[in-house]
Amino acid sequence: MSGVPMQRDQVLVEITELLTSQGFETSNIYDRSCFDMIARRELILLLLKVLINVDGFSNQQAQEIKRLARTFLASPLIVGYKSKTEPLEEDVVYERHGIPVVAPETLRNMVADEVYPEVLADRGGYYVNIDGEILKDVRKKENLSLKDLADIAHVSRETIYKYEHGMVRAYPETAMLLESILNIKITLDINLFKIPEQETELNSETTLETEKDNKKIPEEPKELIKLGFGVLNTYKTPFDAITQVNNRKEKENILLTNLEKNRNKQVLKKMAINVKDLSDITKKDAVFIMEGKRVVECIEGIPAVNTHEICEMENCREFIQLLKERKN
Repeated sequence: MSGVPMQRDQVLVEITELLTSQGFETSNIYDRSCFDMIARRELILLLLKVLINVDGFSNQQAQEIKRLARTFLASPLIVGYKSKTEPLEEDVVYERHGIPVVAPETLRNMVADEVYPEVLADRGGYYVNIDGEILKDVRKKENLSLKDLADIAHVSRETIYKYEHGMVRAYPETAMLLESILNIKITLDINLFKIPEQETELNSETTLETEKDNKKIPEEPKELIKLGFGVLNTYKTPFDAITQVNNRKEKENILLTNLEKNRNKQVLKKMAINVKDLSDITKKDAVFIMEGKRVVECIEGIPAVNTHEICEMENCREFIQLLKERKN
């Protein structure tokens, strides 16, 4: 994956081959989604966006990916080749609207060799995080005061104090000098596969702004909200919404939800294939919410429930039980 390829499709194929060769289960590729693919290996779940130029990644895409990542306990990651005209450097973590960005070779190093980057690119240059406890312990073992170490490293006493208390990041050159002086590694790896904190609950009143006209996506379906579900409507994803039981004991019940919206059979079948794929990777159930008088119980392996059936239910448990029956 060296150099800058001419086609993004080529990059997606290469990344898919890399992930599958390292034991990841990968989803289909979703070009018109805020993410391109999802990949899982045991507890690691990656939500990936692939771009040649990362400047094309919008804030709206970032916000939706962040919400999906927190809901599915996935690690969001952008893989790119350049920003403006400058290529992204290997083993450096960049950032775009709060989403980490890495070059393809950095992804390869993490996935294949479990070698994580240490350097973070930010305004003003490159930085590393210092393990303050190790720095402090080794400094004391060497009988060095804050001033002694500061003088040798050509920084201020206050800077060493801030390193030890995790108050500031260091320049890579300063960190390398400190490691040379103390003869020990003090920089911290950036774990891009860290599981994010889960949403406390899906707020049924939360909506996302579209990129086209900044209009709010209406919250729906109301029938599920009345049963006690939180519903997050999505904009650029292969599904229409995420549904979760707003109950601490049953929070694991996250559903990939597709709303019929008077779609024809062919469109529904195509959507069902995509949602089945994502359901298998994320280990979350999927469901179609049907409207009108159409009687459908399953579409390509995805359970379907009509809104009039939901209206007859008393609580979310009845809904989940019906899904299990139709899924089986």
